[in-house]
Amino acid sequence: MAKTLMKLTTIILTTLIVLLSLHPQMALSTGTEDTDEEEEEYVVDPPLFSHLRTRSRFLASKIIIKKGRRCDNSSVAHNICNGIPSSKGTGLLFCCKKHCRNVLSDKNNCGQCGHKCKQGERCCNGICTNVLFNGGSHCGKCNKKCSAGVSCDNGFCGYA
Repeated sequence: MAKTLMKLTTIILTTLIVLLSLHPQMALSTGTEDTDEEEEEYVVDPPLFSHLRTRSRFLASKIIIKKGRRCDNSSVAHNICNGIPSSKGTGLLFCCKKHCRNVLSDKNNCGQCGHKCKQGERCCNGICTNVLFNGGSHCGKCNKKCSAGVSCDNGFCGYA
């Protein structure tokens, strides 16, 4: 009985892994939408803000804010990221749930704090965009254009 149960568990887990690898757009939600998959840093665009600290005294002209840095939107002194443009215009930082978020690319805070994109969508320039079947300029990810005459299916250009 134990061997049969072990084999059945192995088959189910293997099938699940294969299905998830075939459909990368499927995501398992853990209920912790406030966590980040990768660590990013945002370089604050000029003009420099005097209330922000630099990473080191040698980088006095460059102010860096780590993705997810704590902030307090109820306090002017501790709200270090609200509405600050960063990374040469590719980021716009807001204080969402006490953490700095880029509302131009964060799927949980797209365009504004708390606006979550649906399954199969990504936040492209602050707008939730279907990247699985996009005939325009966002195929599979933001700003990925397919060649002329090639359609975007399942997030791939020319998928057959």
